[in-house]
Amino acid sequence: MTFQDAYDALLARWGVPVEQLNLGGTHVNACGPADAPPLVLLAGHGATSTVWFAVAQHLAEDRRVYAVDLIGDAGRTIGTPPRTVDDLMTWLTGVLDALQLDRATLAGHSYGSWIALTYALRNPGRVGKLTLIDPTECFAGLKASYVARALPTLLKPSPARNESFLRWETQGLPVAPDWLRLAGLATLEPSARPVRPQRPALADIERLDSELVVVVADRSKAHDPDEIARRASAAGASVVRIATATHHSLPELHAEELAGALLRAGSKGL
Repeated sequence: MTFQDAYDALLARWGVPVEQLNLGGTHVNACGPADAPPLVLLAGHGATSTVWFAVAQHLAEDRRVYAVDLIGDAGRTIGTPPRTVDDLMTWLTGVLDALQLDRATLAGHSYGSWIALTYALRNPGRVGKLTLIDPTECFAGLKASYVARALPTLLKPSPARNESFLRWETQGLPVAPDWLRLAGLATLEPSARPVRPQRPALADIERLDSELVVVVADRSKAHDPDEIARRASAAGASVVRIATATHHSLPELHAEELAGALLRAGSKGL
């Protein structure tokens, strides 16, 4: 099976009609009522926008969902990979402009969380509600054990190495084989090194104009869940902890809990 075949197979599991959009090279998978409040989803590095397959049908009931393939990453987005944080933020502004979204709810998982948070800090008027799903490099760094285990997949990427790493982190949870297949094949796709995250100051996060929700995977091997929850709470975020989740089992295996966090209404949300 090719990467594109695996991509389509996972997209077929969304449970709702999906419109595939090409926004000047950026690929977006959209679903839900066209006139519903917009929700923009940013996946983690290497996951592609198809990773939202389990939660999409819950969100699409009353949201217009836009799941974006990150530029420079595996997926169907093409274009010059960003080299700096400014490049990455300019790209995301272009995506929101192309979608004609002056203000939207923004959510991200893992590396996508850092992109979403950084964007909200730099463009406060454009983000109503912000949801960070087991965020990396937003409140704390990665564990040394996680980095060491991930290193072989970065130095000598292969489907087998990536699947082994994901099975290690998900700790025996029944993650979907077709998701593992796509994640493995993604290692063979052309991609650029991600823009290196610059962790924001806690004081800056405290001054966010957006309603902030942080979802913490309590069994995450990526970082210390208690530290993430403590710092997020100190920054004024509403913290949702999912006791059975690991970093990479989100967002697949905890769709209803995750949808609840993403759809939670707030005074600053949309």
